[in-house]
Amino acid sequence: MSVRTRAVAWSGGLSVLLVAVVLGSAGVGAVSIPPATVTRAVVAELLPAVVPAVSEAHRVIVVNVRLPRILLAALVGFALATAGVVMQGFFRNPMADPSIIGISSGAAVGAVATIVFPLALPFGLELQGAAFVSSVLTGFGVYLLATRDGHTPTATLLLAGVAVQTFLGAVISFMMLQSGWSLRRVVYWLMGHLSGTTWGEVGVVAAILPPLFLVLLGYANDMNVLLLGEADAHSLGIEVERTKRVLLAVSSVVTAAAVAVSGVIGFVGLVVPHAMRLLVGPDHRVLLPTSALAGASFLVATDTLARSGATEIPVGIVTAAIGAPFFLYLLRTREVHRL
Repeated sequence: MSVRTRAVAWSGGLSVLLVAVVLGSAGVGAVSIPPATVTRAVVAELLPAVVPAVSEAHRVIVVNVRLPRILLAALVGFALATAGVVMQGFFRNPMADPSIIGISSGAAVGAVATIVFPLALPFGLELQGAAFVSSVLTGFGVYLLATRDGHTPTATLLLAGVAVQTFLGAVISFMMLQSGWSLRRVVYWLMGHLSGTTWGEVGVVAAILPPLFLVLLGYANDMNVLLLGEADAHSLGIEVERTKRVLLAVSSVVTAAAVAVSGVIGFVGLVVPHAMRLLVGPDHRVLLPTSALAGASFLVATDTLARSGATEIPVGIVTAAIGAPFFLYLLRTREVHRL
């Protein structure tokens, strides 16, 4: 079976799974709605002349309340899993994840600062905007710290990321000490959540993510060659430093867009790519789209679980509670190779 056929087959199956998870999730909540009614509500909203409208109560619950949150969960899961694949390939290490160079910590600094020290930010930036900007600046700052004479060793980049993460963690801790009555909101954001989602947030992430994903997909073959090592990749005609810059920049923006609207959600970018690599293999032409779709389904499912109990809990707690044991299971039952 050719690579293209495998990619289409796996992506098609995972797309069907994602649609099923989204429709099932939209029916879960304080008011249970059958999947058929959810489907009619969605289709009636898109094609009002074709499908009769459902009851106004069901329409409001599905379209205005649940669907924005579900679609944002899908986009965030898609983004985090995509960035996880790139980071694991970039560092040739299956333990890498999107936060490895401090991007999540950078977003947290911007978000916590706007909560603890509410200021009139320029350009109309609010919490999400501040988190996005500080996240992107952190990613590029780490890159500049690790670059010498136009060359960026991955080991240096990793160490710079660890150092910056540690420093930003101290900054966040200091701001939490100053937070007073806003501490609860700070902690809630840092745990990762998707409550209060609006269609505006969905639209912004949906506009940013697809073109960046297509850029990364265009570099899938280059990522395959980079797994051989930088020297071998260079000898095979890959512009190693340029490719590394593009991968790092695009994956940083992808991660920033996700973290800015959801807070810090762990394990999606670590577990999903690793699990999919066991299923579809290491070829990024297949691994990248399948991991992205699997990450979307995973986060929609875990967020549904997070909000389905008597008391809603941050989805970051659920992803950690599920992801950590699952990852330990993989480590115990499967041999983990260096990429």
